Amino acid sequence: MIKSILDNDLYKFTMQLAVLELFPKAEAEYRFTNRGTQRFSTEFVEQLEKIISDEISKLALTEEEYNWLSENCPYMKPMYLEYLRNFRFKPGEVKVCLTEEKNLDIRIKGPWHSTILWEIVLMAAVSELYFATIEKKWNENSQKGCASRSVLDAYENKILEIGKALEENDCFFSEFGTRRRRSSELHDHVMKALTGIKTLTGTSNVYFAKKYGLKPIGTVGHEWIMGTSALVGLRYANRFAFENWVEVYNGDLGIALTDTFGSKAFFKDMDLKLSKIYDGFRHDSGDPYDFVDAVIEHYQKMGIDPMKKLIVFSDALNADTAIQLKKYCEGKINCSFGIGTSLTNNSDFFRESPPLNMVIKLHSIDGIPVVKLSDSPEKETGERDAIRVANYIFGRKGLDD
Repeated sequence: MIKSILDNDLYKFTMQLAVLELFPKAEAEYRFTNRGTQRFSTEFVEQLEKIISDEISKLALTEEEYNWLSENCPYMKPMYLEYLRNFRFKPGEVKVCLTEEKNLDIRIKGPWHSTILWEIVLMAAVSELYFATIEKKWNENSQKGCASRSVLDAYENKILEIGKALEENDCFFSEFGTRRRRSSELHDHVMKALTGIKTLTGTSNVYFAKKYGLKPIGTVGHEWIMGTSALVGLRYANRFAFENWVEVYNGDLGIALTDTFGSKAFFKDMDLKLSKIYDGFRHDSGDPYDFVDAVIEHYQKMGIDPMKKLIVFSDALNADTAIQLKKYCEGKINCSFGIGTSLTNNSDFFRESPPLNMVIKLHSIDGIPVVKLSDSPEKETGERDAIRVANYIFGRKGLDD
């Protein structure tokens, strides 16, 4: 299910490097949340534990992969590549249980620099295992657990249709679908189909970037800002996080994620220096059209030409929404798109078995609860009291609201 240690999103590696450099002693806990209606079984848990102990734990960076990273990811420092060469997933960091409601309870605990790589590979394994063992109707003609040829052919045609629509509308996009893919096999066929699309800029999956000669795409995730809020300070966590990112990468990997504590808090912390250093901002929750207007207003207040900057949209996109957003940004600001689940587990194609709606989020650092507030209320994560305090600190709600 996980083909390589590089079968992961680039931003997990770039954040791992930054954590090693600035917070090497920090201890982290992550927790799994299932936002959907799908349920699991005791047998599912047993098989997932076997995948963790027998497969994921054996992943290791090969010499060929080491050399490829050295050549294609110059921001990865030699000391970090040596660390990654010796890195092994530790199964003891992961606990998997089944709740009384037949839901999954997954908790990951250990050094932040070590546990940081579990999120994507665990979600990909959970998704693939679910569609291989519980929800199997989509693939009734399969053999040996592989997708049937009829499914693969039809799905490739669907992906080509999506890719062509994006290309015809001049939408530059990257593939972001590892975490909720239906299977690694289907993901491979998606990448194979997309390589002929001229507006494909790359993929977040480092393994497939290497396999298909694409650019690995990614910078930073919510957990970098969330972790900073516990280790440095909550009120100005965005500022501290993005100043520290510049300290590690010297202006490289310059797309800032905006919604960890709500975009209003982000814009307050994004001063002139940071607004000039960063190439652009990533949208991941809330109304995207309002966000475009807010970003343009922010740059204009700073005396910066928005047409010299970039918005990366990554919130539950499909081809239609991307095309509409491209039209809205035309002549105002540059934009690109990170498209995930609608490429690797398309709900229009698999109408009878929708993808899992799940996340694994950082829960605490050094025992201090952390939260993600988001610009969409349903995406809030964290302990109730920690969310109350954070909303109060950022002026979003009263303590009793």
